[in-house]
Amino acid sequence: MAITIYGIKNCDTMKKARTWLDEHGVAYRFHDYKAVGVARASLEAWCAEHGWETILNRAGTTFRALADTDKQGLDTGKAISLMLAQPSLVKRPVLDLGSRTLVGFKPALYEAAFPR
Repeated sequence: MAITIYGIKNCDTMKKARTWLDEHGVAYRFHDYKAVGVARASLEAWCAEHGWETILNRAGTTFRALADTDKQGLDTGKAISLMLAQPSLVKRPVLDLGSRTLVGFKPALYEAAFPR
């Protein structure tokens, strides 16, 4: 199974997730969407699976720095456009397991996805 973890290299939550994967011997590819960007198709798929409300990181400084007009009237299309323009707005990590994705890092979710 080809696993990709999407996120930003210097994010503390990403570091925890990558450490967990490393410690549990899970092979993965890292996609830094701040350095490389993120594909519209990926954002659309993640929003379809989890809802844009889960994928858009509204807790971070990037969202707080947005103009009020950008924060108002959010829907899937507007959220995807914002995330394409500013990948730091994408929640992290997104762990692509092939058949599904996990959003955010919670050890219990990772344990369930990778039983020993």
